[in-house]
This record gives sequence, structure tokens and C-alpha cells, in this order.
Amino acid sequence: MPLKLSLKPGEKFVLNGAVVQNGDRRCSLVLQNKASVLREKDIMQVSEVTSPSRHIYFPVMMMYLDEAGAEKYYDEFLTRMTEFMSVIANPTILAECVVISKSIMGREYYKALMGCRKLIEYEDERLGHVSTSLSEDGSAE
Repeated sequence: MPLKLSLKPGEKFVLNGAVVQNGDRRCSLVLQNKASVLREKDIMQVSEVTSPSRHIYFPVMMMYLDEAGAEKYYDEFLTRMTEFMSVIANPTILAECVVISKSIMGREYYKALMGCRKLIEYEDERLGHVSTSLSEDGSAE
């Protein structure tokens, strides 16, 4: 099933590890086959890995972007997810952690990444950092 990307002027995205930037006009791209695509708003820099949920998001993002080398990031994911789950009591969030873990086991990295956004939102709400959380569409609020 093709993936259609609608890009804003100057918007960047990663396509199979390559950083691509749109020109000065809106455009649409249609990807006809499977590819790892991540929009700029969903890319987390190392300097942004500042909380437990972000320590989960980052290795999942790296597994998605570098599927061939995913095993390099798996141990970090497992450690961070185990730490996170050991201090969470919310059954909904714990269930989301299980869904994320199952997605990782099934090599559904993008699905796991979207689940990680829910963990970030939950954590930001608890810590009072709602202004820096990822919104439903992935953009910073």
C-alpha cells in the first residue's frame, strides 16, 4: 500500500537513513514500496533524551531508522522499558508498555514508536511539562 507524504516548504524527513528536505513549495510524494520514513517532528536528537519515556523512545526510533542494526538498540530499549514499568502503577500505561514491547518483538517499529509517544505524553502530564510534549500529530505543543 503506497504512503503519501504531504510536505510543507522546507520540511525535512528521513527516508531509509537519508535526510531529505523539501524545496520552497508544498509538495506530495508517494512511496510505492516499504521504506523507513520519519518526519522531522518525530525525530528525537540525543540532547532531547532527558526523561525515562524519552530513553525508551530513542532506541525504538533508532531501531525503526536502522532496521538492519536493530539488535544494537534492543538491549537499551529492554533496560529502559523494564525500569519504566517497574515504577508505573497506571494500568493503561502498563498495558501500552506491553503493546510497545509486543510491537518490538514483531519488528513493527513504527507502531512501537507511536506507542512511545503516549508514554511521553503521560510522563509530561505527570511532571508538568505539557508544553514540551508531543501532540497527537507528533508536533511539539
